[in-house]
Amino acid sequence: MDTMTSQTGQARELVEQRLAELLEEQLGRLGFLDGHDVELVREFLVEFVLSGGKRLRPAFVHWGYRAAGGERPAEVLPAACAMELVHAAALLLDDVMDEAAARRGRPSAHVALAALHRASGRRGDAGRFGESVATLLALLAWSWADAALLETGPRLGAALDVFTRLRVEAIGGQYLDLAAAAGPGEGQEQADVISLYKSGKYTVEGPLHLGHAVAGGCPRTRRLLSAYALPLGAAFQLRDDVNGVFGDPAHTGKACADLLQGKATFLLAHARRVTGSALLDGITDERGVAAARELIVRCGALEAAEQRIAALTDEAIAALDRPPGIPPEARQALTELAALSTAKSL
Repeated sequence: MDTMTSQTGQARELVEQRLAELLEEQLGRLGFLDGHDVELVREFLVEFVLSGGKRLRPAFVHWGYRAAGGERPAEVLPAACAMELVHAAALLLDDVMDEAAARRGRPSAHVALAALHRASGRRGDAGRFGESVATLLALLAWSWADAALLETGPRLGAALDVFTRLRVEAIGGQYLDLAAAAGPGEGQEQADVISLYKSGKYTVEGPLHLGHAVAGGCPRTRRLLSAYALPLGAAFQLRDDVNGVFGDPAHTGKACADLLQGKATFLLAHARRVTGSALLDGITDERGVAAARELIVRCGALEAAEQRIAALTDEAIAALDRPPGIPPEARQALTELAALSTAKSL
């Protein structure tokens, strides 16, 4: 392991340690609930936050801070933890909206909570209970994110402005995604807009700007970070789309929801444009998924997606050399994060 990778790993360890401490602190504030309900929060929210994920967004917060001249990693930890808690909230809600059965190789929170409702013999609709409690847990994570950010210090105002904007844009992107899935098949332009706001800016640009704000960075560095972030964010979302269709669900945590729900993605938009086939509409079962995968490969949509991911990633990395430049360690870390965030699923 080289020095830079070691430093990146140390930054992740700092985030995970502070996340664990923060979550225990927040659990201690739930004394008005009985022990069983506190344990439910621990199992379905705290353990969910601590149990997995690449911690990409906290990493971008950290290296946005370092790129902007920040020299005290502890100073940016609250913002990094806040970003991870918002991401946990987004995943819980995304699974409810997508009716996803699994996440990270395990039943989604709303599915597991529904099963718990049935097993305990409670009154009412189990599915409704599971979705409602998962939504409340997401709101709790959202609230804990604000609590984490409050520890930012003298640049809290600037950090909160960035943090609010990235959350608003993510919500808007998610709405566009839902609206597109509910309507007729959308074209490439719409797919690009959804990709930008649902994931690209939220995953890369927003976290980088958050770290930059905590460091009190200059406008020129912020523009450099955006020049890196926007193409990389698009590449990240495109890789996520490809992994969602062709990756192993046990590894990706996805089960072809994009195909089953007719989401507006580059793969589907490209395949529709090239083939004009109705095969990609109204997919309801594994047979339809398999046929859609074959069509996406045969018409060249998958190859086009891979070429676009590579070109966008190269564009992002090249942007790191623009004036005013960033510290070498930050450049190397952001180059590594570009590769990590666009890597193929196993």
